Amino acid sequence: MRRMLIVLVLLSTAAAAQQPRVFPVPAADDGAGFVQIFDGKTLAGWEGDPKYWRVEDGVLVGEVTPDTILKQNSFIIWRGGVTRDFELKVDYRVSAVGNSGINYRSVEVPGQQWALKGYQADIEGQDRWTGQVYEERGRTFLAMRGQITRAPAGRTPEIIGSVGDGQALQAHVKKEDWNGHVMSQVVDDDATARRMDGLLGVQVHVGPPMKIEYRNFRLKML
Repeated sequence: MRRMLIVLVLLSTAAAAQQPRVFPVPAADDGAGFVQIFDGKTLAGWEGDPKYWRVEDGVLVGEVTPDTILKQNSFIIWRGGVTRDFELKVDYRVSAVGNSGINYRSVEVPGQQWALKGYQADIEGQDRWTGQVYEERGRTFLAMRGQITRAPAGRTPEIIGSVGDGQALQAHVKKEDWNGHVMSQVVDDDATARRMDGLLGVQVHVGPPMKIEYRNFRLKML
């Protein structure tokens, strides 16, 4: 089985100003400073609807069946802290028609249980959205696969660079296998709409029956 990683590196505007402008940001090939936030045995530290989320063989599994079709996206939320400036490494595997995502710097939607609003690293089992940066219940598409964008206040994000060809990057997505590759980046300069900190969670999506699996959640606060 080929194993890959999805990597998120987030810096606040102030912290980013102190960093060299190198894109994509290289991920260190070691575990220094990383903490496991999923124990592989229980849902300790996580909260979600048990109808959709379980632990199986060391893996966090989100599954929608014909009997549990969703009316809105449902998240399992990490309750161990908030994400601000951080690096996240996690393995994922998604079914062929699955749709999921990793939300970060997000907030809970008032009056709706297990719903998040905020940035999302998009994941799905078809050749459409994996690798884009999306804003759930917000500005929607912030960067498509392969793009480095800047999101100015009140305007559509503008392309300012590239991390590679979108179709070529899609080739790194392994069908129903473990995945990860630098796919897109966003510089968010919209001081009104952006969030500098918030919750981390992962998603099961409305639509047909699907399955998403995550393992080896490693988080490093920067």
